[in-house]
Amino acid sequence: MKAGLVTFYHIHHYGALLQAAATALAVESLGAECEIIDYFVNQDNRLFVPPKGPSSAAADAHTALHYKALRNRWLRFEAFSREHLPISPRRFESLEELRRTDLPYDLILSGSDQIWNPKIFPNGQFDPVFFGAFSQRRKIAYAPSFGIPRVPDEMEDRLRDWLAQYSHLSARERQGREIIRQLTGRDAPMVLDPTLLLTAEQWESMAAPLSIQGGYILCYCISKPGAVTPYVDRLAKETGLPVVQLCGARRRVHPKARLILDAGPAEFLRLFRNAAFVCTNSFHGTVFSVQFQRPFFTSVAPAELAAPEHSRTFSLLSRLGLSGRVVGQGCTAGLLDNIDWSQPQRRLEAARQDSLAYLRAALEDRPYQPEPVSDERPGPVLADLSHCTGCTACQNVCPRDAISMTRDREGFAYPKVDPEACVGCGRCTAVCPALTERASKALPVVFAAWNKDGEVRRDSTSGGVFSALAEDVLEGGGVVFGAALDGRQHLHHIACFRKEDLWRLRGAKYVQSDLGETFREVKKCLETRPVLFSGTPCQVDGLYRYLGERPENLTTCDLVCQGVPSPGVWEDMVRVIESRKSRGLQTVRFRNKVEGWKNSHFTAVFEDGTVDSRPLFQTEYGRAFGRALFLRPCCYRCPYASMNRPGDFTLGDFWGLRPEELSDQQPWGVSLLLVNTAHGSHLFDRLRLGRMPFSPERAIAGNPRLASPINLPPDRAAFFAAYALEPFEQVLRKFCALPPLPVRAASKVLSPEVKAKIRKLIK
Repeated sequence: MKAGLVTFYHIHHYGALLQAAATALAVESLGAECEIIDYFVNQDNRLFVPPKGPSSAAADAHTALHYKALRNRWLRFEAFSREHLPISPRRFESLEELRRTDLPYDLILSGSDQIWNPKIFPNGQFDPVFFGAFSQRRKIAYAPSFGIPRVPDEMEDRLRDWLAQYSHLSARERQGREIIRQLTGRDAPMVLDPTLLLTAEQWESMAAPLSIQGGYILCYCISKPGAVTPYVDRLAKETGLPVVQLCGARRRVHPKARLILDAGPAEFLRLFRNAAFVCTNSFHGTVFSVQFQRPFFTSVAPAELAAPEHSRTFSLLSRLGLSGRVVGQGCTAGLLDNIDWSQPQRRLEAARQDSLAYLRAALEDRPYQPEPVSDERPGPVLADLSHCTGCTACQNVCPRDAISMTRDREGFAYPKVDPEACVGCGRCTAVCPALTERASKALPVVFAAWNKDGEVRRDSTSGGVFSALAEDVLEGGGVVFGAALDGRQHLHHIACFRKEDLWRLRGAKYVQSDLGETFREVKKCLETRPVLFSGTPCQVDGLYRYLGERPENLTTCDLVCQGVPSPGVWEDMVRVIESRKSRGLQTVRFRNKVEGWKNSHFTAVFEDGTVDSRPLFQTEYGRAFGRALFLRPCCYRCPYASMNRPGDFTLGDFWGLRPEELSDQQPWGVSLLLVNTAHGSHLFDRLRLGRMPFSPERAIAGNPRLASPINLPPDRAAFFAAYALEPFEQVLRKFCALPPLPVRAASKVLSPEVKAKIRKLIK
């Protein structure tokens, strides 16, 4: 049997050549012949290319300066290709040319890499060649990748037709598997990247000798190093080892790095094999760190951090139990933490045998039945780190107190199960909001609203509606639960029984509150009195899940929320503020109305009575919060960022009011009030409020978080990578300082379009 392999192989990219070589070797190890069809498309390996702009001209200038080394790299790629790639003797340059040729293959194998990514090709369309559209012979696929989260609607029909012609389909990532399932209804197994089908010994046999002696920190980045930079710097300081940079991207990652510009694939393999540590943002850099069992740290793109289930790096490392080696997340391993390779090696070998079993079945045209996967994770099923809101429903519902909330390296609390105390009752899984789909509700009724008591409004963040609601509940003998700062500036939920204490609950607090056992306290109070609970929508939903019902004497108020900042970061900020002033903080107002509602101030009151007040977004903390730099991971995919709210009421600022609308009320704040339930409507009718109805569209226009979550900022991972390793003052200077004066001046003058062009130019 002879297979014709269509894949990326010609471009001088380490991953492309190595995956092509691995695919061919894997097929041959299973008793079949394999030949790479020499289809030349969109692959230009010339050292100098015609300049298309400043960036390509700069690249050519860099090539000229390092011509000898880069010429040697080119020759080494060509030599590796000749030695290790079984390429067809004839080159094809079009689909039509392939169709006209009598090809000597029994089947067509669509191989790995992003061969099914339409964005790679110049016309932005799928290339039919990589679907074997030139042949009527049987077709199989091994680990192709779409490289996109979803297929454009106009391409679906054609893709569905092509996929239907495959006897065996597989995918490299979960998102590819999901695309195949949606279009064909078939469950495609998720198999390993071909580079993992070979053993470390097989790869070492292809590695070239190197002149570099002794241990070194290998840095291999194919884009801006970003979040791995502090790991390179700190490893160099802690270990005293030199930094060797294999140049995938043309920028130095460490001032003293030894640059390697002439490495071909064989030298690439040896550099990884001999490294003492590896820092990379390349998938294949991660793969070969694992293959050669090198201590490593890797970073991924912001989109992958936001949705790790769509990331090939997370897919691999989670499967191997090594997800803690991804930097810029709360579970990232310590700098010098050892890796016990015994379990990852067992898992890798099992996955390798499973992937080879699929490939053998595909080659032999018989059904593939995957081995059952045993779940080695002890304890109950809880939401993963990218979905967990920290609502504490699981902790509060546990009858054995087997769950505690423990902070991670980002300063957020997550549930931790004590396996000795857990009895496996499953209550924690049942109440978890992140594991349960929410039912849709009718659109809320929208109002602009304000408290008629001017003093209350001045003391509130927006229009003082929360105070009117709280006072009504207290007058009925009830209790109000909300977030308050204590003397250590730690934010936690408290119970308020008197109107005189409501000031503690007023005002926005830009940090996630500690709920502790608040849900249990709420449940106990509900036995004897009305309760008002105010919090973020995920906290409100968590309370309802914990209670298992919507008690008639419970009123809830959720907040229009951009996301919750890290309590750990906030507490470090408090220490910095106190250190700079050499005095302790007494209280903080995140949005003080010293200059009115629309020019909020961050006001710090110190123990000696002195006050420091500045516009919020001129402070380090305010700027970082405005950029959503240190929000909880789930906030960037928040399911509550919609008009489908869990609370009886939703409160926020009614931004976007025109000057002529409610002009008498605007200087001291106007609340956005959504009435979401019949219970809320009944209570709303008796509140002493000024009010004016508006359309839902107006609410969303001023508060986009009622329509979609905030985007994950591209430097969040870099921030938390630095936060894990560097002094906090240094982190603030790097990420939160005011831009230089010329930049600030330009930002006021230049249009958004011009700014976008400048950012694109300097990337």
